[in-house]
Amino acid sequence: MATDFSFPDAAAKAAQANLPKEFEPEKMSLSMGPSHPSTHGVLRIQFELDGETVTKADPVVGYLHRGDEKIAENMTYNQFVPYTDRLDYLAPLANNMAYAIAVERLAGLEVPARCQAIRVITAEMARVSAHLMGLGAYGIDVGAWSVFMYCFEEREKLYRLFEELTGARFTTSYTRIGGLSRDVPEGWTGRVDQFCDQFMPILDEILGLLTRNKIFIDRTVGVGVISRADAISYGLTGPNLRGSGVGTDLRKDRPYSGYEQYEFEVPVGAKGDCYDRYLCRGEEMKQSIRIIKQAVAKFPSGDWYAKDARRIFAPPKDKVLTSMEELINNFMIVTEGPQMPAGEVYFEAENPKGVLGFYIVSKGGGVPWRMKIRSPSFCNLSILPKLCVGNMVSDVVSILGSLDFVMGECDR
Repeated sequence: MATDFSFPDAAAKAAQANLPKEFEPEKMSLSMGPSHPSTHGVLRIQFELDGETVTKADPVVGYLHRGDEKIAENMTYNQFVPYTDRLDYLAPLANNMAYAIAVERLAGLEVPARCQAIRVITAEMARVSAHLMGLGAYGIDVGAWSVFMYCFEEREKLYRLFEELTGARFTTSYTRIGGLSRDVPEGWTGRVDQFCDQFMPILDEILGLLTRNKIFIDRTVGVGVISRADAISYGLTGPNLRGSGVGTDLRKDRPYSGYEQYEFEVPVGAKGDCYDRYLCRGEEMKQSIRIIKQAVAKFPSGDWYAKDARRIFAPPKDKVLTSMEELINNFMIVTEGPQMPAGEVYFEAENPKGVLGFYIVSKGGGVPWRMKIRSPSFCNLSILPKLCVGNMVSDVVSILGSLDFVMGECDR
């Protein structure tokens, strides 16, 4: 018969022993980060501990603050595109797309179907890349080093495709207001399709390293549980929301860039613990591949930028070099910025970390008057003080990794 052990906490033991007040155990303060491998960036968390149990947690942000929103108000709409790369720098192509669509809606501009398809393909590739990075880092957090190596090998294949398309591996700055910086290279969509075919069995292998791993299960199941009500009230989005059983996904609920044409499922969790959030991200990668293959299969021909937006989209390079009119048009857009009407707009997209929104107020001209960015990581971190309390310090590492935040968009 198993022995029933009981481990009352230190305060309870002191009370049972009728110790004098001066002999009661004291709580300890512990600062974790801002330079700590498990905080995934320059995040500092101030803990109050009772032994190894967290009694209070206070996340301290701001070590990376760069004032992106104010920077946006002092440059043209196109000049701000590279700054969107640096929000969630693990998914710059998705950030570019969200920002471009926000400005295009301000201008009342529609981009061609080919441009929309390219944006969807690159945004879903960015989702896979970001989730691979998050999954690999999470593996290291909980002691599964091999997962990191597998994930980075696949991520490297994606980066080669990004480089071929955009000329850059990390900060791509690919999307433009009204189109893209260039069309896809010859045969690129075929190589994307080949990547998808070879990636699916490897993804199953990667997930197989964790899904039934006893150590991983012990460290994630029942840890960091976020209830459905809490997920909604704290404004969580993305896999952190869906892991708690809320099937909200803007690609389904408010489709943009032609997402309504593609068939895919929205994976949701049941318990809202770290394990469920991991499962959601794993399934999301499969669904992203499903979307990419559909987009490649019916890849539209035609223009990759809005030809009727002459005061907004700078003409392609070959036209600038061969036409005086296009040269003058390019000069005006580069120096004064794309000309926007007065008004305001808010657009949000379903990015890998959650909902990324841009609120723009324009008084007309080429520079936004006000810019506000709704970044998912900042909102997702808001639940951290509640989530950590009652857990061991070692569980905090599992919780942080399961939230999969990036400080680039938190300290925007």
